[in-house]
Amino acid sequence: MNLQLENKVFVVTGAAKGIGRAIVLALAKEGAIPVIVGRNAADNALVVAEVEALGAQAAAVMAELSRPEDCAQAVAYTLATFGRIDGLINNAGHNDGVGLASGSYDAFVASLHKNLIHYYLMAHHALDALKATKGTILNISSKTAETGQGNTSAYAASNGGRNALTREWAVELLPFGIRVNAIVVAECATPQYDSWIQTLDDPEATLKEITARIPLENRMTTAEEIADTAVFLLSGKSSHTTGQLIHVDGGYVHLDRSLIKTN
Repeated sequence: MNLQLENKVFVVTGAAKGIGRAIVLALAKEGAIPVIVGRNAADNALVVAEVEALGAQAAAVMAELSRPEDCAQAVAYTLATFGRIDGLINNAGHNDGVGLASGSYDAFVASLHKNLIHYYLMAHHALDALKATKGTILNISSKTAETGQGNTSAYAASNGGRNALTREWAVELLPFGIRVNAIVVAECATPQYDSWIQTLDDPEATLKEITARIPLENRMTTAEEIADTAVFLLSGKSSHTTGQLIHVDGGYVHLDRSLIKTN
C-alpha cells in the first residue's frame, strides 16, 4: 500500500532502538524522512545508516528529553534542517519501577519527566509546525495505564497521562485538522524488554508464562507490528481517525481470561 508519506518529515523520539527504531524504518520504507531523537549519538547514527541503506533520507539529534531545553532544541533542529514537521511520534520512555512503597517524591517526579512531560513539551514546541502542515501526533503508550502492574506507580501514571493527553489534544486540535492517536503496547519484544527479563530468576520460564497469556498465537508482539500500525495512523489512509487508543497486543488486554493457557 502506498501511504503517500513521501518526503514528509516525522520526528520520532526514543528512535534508536526497539519500537522507535522500527517506526523509523517503516517510515523510511514509505519514502518519509524520519528525524531520530535519542540520547546516544552513536546509536542514533546507526539507525541513520540503516535508513540510508534503504535509499532513504534521515537525520538525527541527540537529546535527553527529561531536560526541557532538549525538547525545544530537537524541534528547532528539525525545523532548521527541513523547514517543516508533518508528524510527531512520542515514544521515548522507560518502565523504571518507581513504586508506591519503593519510590520517593524525587524519583516519582523524575520518572514523570522521563515518561510523560516530554510528550507534552515535544507537542507544545512542534505545534505551530504541525498546524502549518495539518500534521499528526502519535503517542506510544502502555497497558500499565489500564491493567496496573505493581511497583511501577510513576510509569503507570505516565501512561495514564499519555492516554488522557491523546484525547485532550484530539479535541483541542480539531480546528486545525491535526489528528492525535495512541498505540497501546502490552508485551512487545524489544531490547529493553529483553534486558528486563534477564534480571529475573528464571527468564526462560517467565517468558513462556507471559507468552501463554497472549491470546493471539501465544507470542510477543513485534516492534515491526507496532510500526506497521503506526505508519498507517500517520498517513492519510487513516484520515478520519482521531482520539483513538489502539491496542496492538494480540488481544492481551481485552480478550476473555478463559483464553489463557494454564499448562
